[in-house]
Amino acid sequence: MEARHLRYAVALAEQQHFGRAADELGITQPPLSKQIADLEREVGTRLFDRTRQGVFPTAAGEAFLTRARRALDEIAAATVDAGRAARGETGRLRLGFIASALLDPLPGVLSRFGRERPDVRLELHEMATSRSSTALAAGELDVAVTLGPPQGAGAEHLVSVPIGRDHVIAVVSTAHPYAGQPSVDVDQLRHQPLIVSAGEDEPAVVAGLRTLLGADSPALVGATVARDVHTIIGLAASGVGVGLGPSRMRAVPRPGVRFCEVTPRTPLPDLVLSFAARDPSPVLRAFLDTVRRNCPDVGAVLDDRLRPYR
Repeated sequence: MEARHLRYAVALAEQQHFGRAADELGITQPPLSKQIADLEREVGTRLFDRTRQGVFPTAAGEAFLTRARRALDEIAAATVDAGRAARGETGRLRLGFIASALLDPLPGVLSRFGRERPDVRLELHEMATSRSSTALAAGELDVAVTLGPPQGAGAEHLVSVPIGRDHVIAVVSTAHPYAGQPSVDVDQLRHQPLIVSAGEDEPAVVAGLRTLLGADSPALVGATVARDVHTIIGLAASGVGVGLGPSRMRAVPRPGVRFCEVTPRTPLPDLVLSFAARDPSPVLRAFLDTVRRNCPDVGAVLDDRLRPYR
């Protein structure tokens, strides 16, 4: 039994005439009559009474047609669902990200993607770079936003593209002596209690700070370790010390703190978006298209990185 048999039966029941039903279906009457007869043989009972007044469903036919209409509705819905899934309008996207990416550019990307793909289930996981890199390589994430490209086993199978550049700045409470300064230099920082990211979570950031302050700097050895930029800012506001983090920290509207440039200017690793090189997911492709449109500088680089896999 095929879907066309169901359509033929429904059309015949509605038109109550083989000729009119055949015209509606775009076929001739003899093939329709044969297909209905074949259907009745397969079902094992007569589905239609043929009379001079017309063709009418039997009791068995009415029962069959009830489910046939449901089946045709499901087939139509399945076709629509398949098309939506192929266009990335439904499905799931698992995204791991570092907290500072929520300052920029993730808010704009996620907001636009949510508006344009409301039926995609977003699974968002705040993760340190080390964790999300491992999860992405293991297939536990579809895309990750990290500081610097993922490292370690499986990283060679990932596509990575920079989506933001940054450098180290300082944050202090308004009561701190540095609060009125536009910048602080490295010698000043060496004599201050510092607040920094965890080395095991963001090794590239800590490596940059070691370059700036010296690998064995007492200020780094005794620094307060914070999980993310929001914690760094909060601890600085509380007077715990001088927080060191990415310049995108300036986007956090927090009273009671001041931001200062750090000299010499120390670049941080790029904010990087990564995903599996051969991932065929339509939802991922739709997400990358949103990134292209929301971050114009990223599009050309992304297309260049993807070219070998097309």
